[in-house]
Amino acid sequence: MLAPDELRARADSFAWFHSIDLGRGVTTKGLSDPDATVTLDQLPDFAGKSVLDIGAWDGYYSFLAERSGAARVVALDHYVWGVDFEARDRYWNECRERGVLPDQSRDTTEFFRPELPGRRGFDLAKAALDSKVEPVLADFTTVDLDALGRFDVVLYLGVLYHMKEPLTCLERVRTVTREVAVIETAAVRVPGSRGQSLLKFHAGSDLNHDFGNWYQPNVEAIEALARAAGFASTQVVQGPPRGNAARRRRHAQQEYRAIVHAFV
Repeated sequence: MLAPDELRARADSFAWFHSIDLGRGVTTKGLSDPDATVTLDQLPDFAGKSVLDIGAWDGYYSFLAERSGAARVVALDHYVWGVDFEARDRYWNECRERGVLPDQSRDTTEFFRPELPGRRGFDLAKAALDSKVEPVLADFTTVDLDALGRFDVVLYLGVLYHMKEPLTCLERVRTVTREVAVIETAAVRVPGSRGQSLLKFHAGSDLNHDFGNWYQPNVEAIEALARAAGFASTQVVQGPPRGNAARRRRHAQQEYRAIVHAFV
């Protein structure tokens, strides 16, 4: 077990997406907005459940599920764990300067590193927390779903808007879900569109300056996609902003983070 000073030095030596309490007075310096983090009360009960965390990154939600009593947790990732983001970003910036779209197949070929630089945070947190979370290195869009198995709770957090084929991906999520899947995604509210299922498509890097962001659905579209993928019912846990500020902006598009539970 690392001493607190050594653990802090290790944790500070590379970037983290989430702020994770590693114990012994050490918390990682996450880059994500705490206000955008899905909270425990927005998630299903994990007690005694099997959980699959798709796109686990540093493992924040994997470790949260384990800490909340999950019987088994599998953390699955591929892109974030293996891609050399510095090399990829240099290429993406060159593409922006040239006014062209990048060849994103290079992300998982030319820019992919077998030493998995993006998994260092997960591995350090797993060791520091003495966690039994099981890491699986796989691309969820191509992994053998029969071999992966089925899980009571599937977390699909911050992934859908990165997918070129959202319905196909949600069909795969449905295949591995035994009880409920949690879909959290960048979303958009379009004035006058209530009751309509809409997807805003991004062909460039205009959404958060990221070429890997493709779609912003409205909450109706998320529910419709989930039902089309084979889920029996849905529940909106977090929809468009409400209150005075939202009313003042009712004539403008609103970007927000939507959370939908999809039930088998």
